[in-house]
Amino acid sequence: MGMFVVESAIGPLGVSVLGDTVVGVHFGARPGPAGSHPAADQLVAYFAGELTEFTVPVEARGGSEFERAVWAEIAKIPYGEMVTYGSIATALGDPGAARAVGTACNHNPIPVIVPCHRVVGAGGKMVGFGGGLDRKRKLLELEARVALTRSWG
Repeated sequence: MGMFVVESAIGPLGVSVLGDTVVGVHFGARPGPAGSHPAADQLVAYFAGELTEFTVPVEARGGSEFERAVWAEIAKIPYGEMVTYGSIATALGDPGAARAVGTACNHNPIPVIVPCHRVVGAGGKMVGFGGGLDRKRKLLELEARVALTRSWG
């Protein structure tokens, strides 16, 4: 398993890879070797507003069956959009599980690439994020700005 660091607008991100596959993204990484890996290139392009869809393979290791189902659902959220914890719970067939969805989001081992920052509370309320609300806000603002710029051409 390899690890490298990507400098970003939300601080250094530690990226763990197994061959071509990303298995982890960690906030607040210590400075370390920069990656010459497709994931590094895609993260740099994402933060530059040039990439709206990651294509690197990911594999969430660990987690319960429910958490893995939540992470798979999160991966479907389009760039620049937000969904609620409750809507993910409903999509998984358990409308009362919004709180459990929030816990699963917090345990997401591949944030940014698996975009748990796009999951918000009822009414769009900014709640919970493993990387802190400031990082969540910055990611959502970046995506909103890029989506707006692209729609105006």
